[in-house]
Amino acid sequence: MKRRDFIRSTGAVGLAAAASMGTTLAQADSTSGSPKHSFKLKYAPHFGMFKDLGGSDPVDQLKFAADQGFTAWEDNGMKGRSDQEQTRIAKAMESLGITMGVFVAHGNFGQVSFAGFDSNPKIKSARDGVVKDIEASVEVAKRVNAKWMTVVCDAYDPKVEWGYQTANCVELLKRCSEVCEPHGLVMVLEPLNWWRDHPGLLLHKIPQAFEICKAVDSPSCKILFDIYHQQIQEGNLIPNIDMAWSEIGYFQCGDNPGRKEPGTGEINYRNVFKHIHSKGFEGVMGMEHGNSSGGVEGEQAVIDAYVAADNF
Repeated sequence: MKRRDFIRSTGAVGLAAAASMGTTLAQADSTSGSPKHSFKLKYAPHFGMFKDLGGSDPVDQLKFAADQGFTAWEDNGMKGRSDQEQTRIAKAMESLGITMGVFVAHGNFGQVSFAGFDSNPKIKSARDGVVKDIEASVEVAKRVNAKWMTVVCDAYDPKVEWGYQTANCVELLKRCSEVCEPHGLVMVLEPLNWWRDHPGLLLHKIPQAFEICKAVDSPSCKILFDIYHQQIQEGNLIPNIDMAWSEIGYFQCGDNPGRKEPGTGEINYRNVFKHIHSKGFEGVMGMEHGNSSGGVEGEQAVIDAYVAADNF
């Protein structure tokens, strides 16, 4: 449905009412039967993306998303929620048939840890702290039925050659993999772009992540291929997806520039999604982006964007 058709069909009064009665709308939709859309990939919204259409309560947002046809969800901040809230959300996802995507297990953008040497006491403490973060994240993953967890490899050391830093990163990830492997959990390493958002991080390119994952050689250490970040950092999206395929465990998306829904920038998401689907990908495509406009209309535009991009 096009945005102008949505506005015409609901009317200005209906839009205003929906904005103030999101929970009621979500409850009404939940009785409508089959989902409105059947997506080819497991696109995963996040809390807040459908707060006006779905309601302020997280469970109501999950219900609304399921009614629209979304079959996955991600929550970077899941680890910071109370045990009770994690359990409540997990039960709702299970009842709705929603797959839990990533949450952030570790990330400290200002700290040298993965890149550093254990011989430095301060860095050794930071590296031990990463392992503790992963251990704590295992318990969260169990509670919310998650398989994947995001790991950012922190800052690089401008005074140390890259080869040493890469080797140190591999060794720490081997320790972390030993924590995850018995539980069947997967750390997905996220390269983040240097050119616009995150200068100074150790991991910023897909070939670099591929090299590290190959060296770690564990089913618990894979790549999070964030299409937004990699369009900025190196482009050449489909060939890089193909070359790194054996080590990719998870995808996230957002258009560039702006980091909003597909169709708002330069990336041909229909072709990218089609290619990923053609390779048999059955994992999650995290919708890690903002809405290009606010309110009910903006939220409907996000849904429409995925319907269009998934039409291949």
